Amino acid sequence: MTQPYTVAINPVAFHLGPVQVHWYGLMYLGGFLGAWALAEYRRRRGRLPVSKDALGDLAFYVMMGVIVGGRIWYMLFYSDIRWIWTDPLALFRVWDGGMSFHGGLLGVLTAGLWWSRRNGMHFFDTVDFVAPMVPIGLGLGRLGNFINGELWGKPGDVPWAMLFPNAHAADVDWAATHPQWQAALAQYGALPRHPSQLYEMLLEGVVMFTVLFLVSLKPKPRYLVSGLFGLMYGCFRFGVEFVRVPDPQLGYLAWGWLTMGQIQSLPLVVVGVILLVMARKAPTLRPYTVSMPGKES
Repeated sequence: MTQPYTVAINPVAFHLGPVQVHWYGLMYLGGFLGAWALAEYRRRRGRLPVSKDALGDLAFYVMMGVIVGGRIWYMLFYSDIRWIWTDPLALFRVWDGGMSFHGGLLGVLTAGLWWSRRNGMHFFDTVDFVAPMVPIGLGLGRLGNFINGELWGKPGDVPWAMLFPNAHAADVDWAATHPQWQAALAQYGALPRHPSQLYEMLLEGVVMFTVLFLVSLKPKPRYLVSGLFGLMYGCFRFGVEFVRVPDPQLGYLAWGWLTMGQIQSLPLVVVGVILLVMARKAPTLRPYTVSMPGKES
């Protein structure tokens, strides 16, 4: 096996005086800006009959839903629950890390429901509109995880396996219980691992965006785009978890392979299938071609 690529990228992109600008923060910013640009592009082509200001409100609510929902969900399901009574301020220390996609999704859905009621829109018309933008942030977020050298995959002998210096302690523990990997650890100083962050970037980012964007270009029944989103994300995340190391504070929950990520992804698969069935009898929605008084700008 040739020398694997070592993932040792400086997480700081550049400095603004004493301020460090991290790649991960830029990924979040790029995700929001990319989603906003695509949303405005689609709004102008009649995919959502609202004004630019109303779309701006939706973008703000969605952004808050991602941050608030993602943080709360992580603290409830991925942290020692004793923080609630021993260190409640930990909820607000987002710079310490810890965000959950599933919580962020619930936050986005809650924000979308609030916005839809205020603007007289069918909830799933809003969700169908937002869904193609989400993979932009998902893909860039996983790229940020890769740059940070975090959320790595299991040791593997695939040609594209990579070395993650941040995983050194985990490498030593793994080699101690799996003697067949001791030679690789001695040779490289680290274990070749699946770059699971890149798997998720390609599946949850590139593939999902391509499919959802292409489907959204044509007249389609209500629920279709939302159903495809739920089904694809749930299946992709469930599959990648087999080669991704689970969160160390949780480990495997059952049978030596089931993870929290898989448990939380299964409902998305079920909901996705239900929405796709509902789409078979739903009305086909076409772009709005007539300006709506008070709604178009």
